[in-house]
Amino acid sequence: METQFNIFGEVIEECCANPITGFFRDGFCHTDSLDRGLHVVCALMTKEFLEFSKSKGNDLSTPRQEFNFPGLKPGDHWCLCAERWQEAYENNKAPKVFLRRTNKKALKVIDFEIIKKLSIDLI
Repeated sequence: METQFNIFGEVIEECCANPITGFFRDGFCHTDSLDRGLHVVCALMTKEFLEFSKSKGNDLSTPRQEFNFPGLKPGDHWCLCAERWQEAYENNKAPKVFLRRTNKKALKVIDFEIIKKLSIDLI
């Protein structure tokens, strides 16, 4: 896989290995042309966001053994779809993000000024 970069143009950092996240389940918010959901925003899960996502038809909190998915809980880190994060933001449910772990391709969907407002790691 080619080197991918974060929002700052630096090599992207790992989002989470436990539970293992990412479109490729490699711990990073890597993407390619097969990732139609653009799973590129590394976010800190909250109860509010998990409930919001479930209400939109994407239940991230229920374990799914057949997919080796443990289910997420508040405090977990996860690579979210950029459009879902944007939708959550518009509904005041967006979780905070790790910009150094978020793929720069998130900026195709989310305005930098918006996402940096909810940054955990902006210095």
